[in-house]
Amino acid sequence: QVQLVESGGGLVQAGDSLRLSCAASGRTVSTYAIGWFRQAPGKEREFVAGVNGGGTSTYYQDSMKGRFTISRDNAKNTVYLQMNSLKPEDTAVYYCAADRVRFSDYRESSMDYWGKGTLVTVSS
Repeated sequence: QVQLVESGGGLVQAGDSLRLSCAASGRTVSTYAIGWFRQAPGKEREFVAGVNGGGTSTYYQDSMKGRFTISRDNAKNTVYLQMNSLKPEDTAVYYCAADRVRFSDYRESSMDYWGKGTLVTVSS
């Protein structure tokens, strides 16, 4: 069983940066695809970014390209989401999730493990 714990959320101002962390425990996730998702108030959860097992390929929702960067440190069993130039519309609970395959389609139904989320609030 894999446990995922997100951290790094908080209250920031528009234009600021944050780095979220997703720490895995229970077993190594180095071969698992990991995705970041978010759910804004009153909205459905949406895909933000993903990285394949091994970290050779990354994927982003179009609106996040250029502002968000996903990376992983397999030695630490941790995946990161660097968020720059934050906007009020980035306010959401951010979740990480793991798919027990190297390459995922990052559909919510495909993800096998989920963290409980970390709240990011961006003030204008």
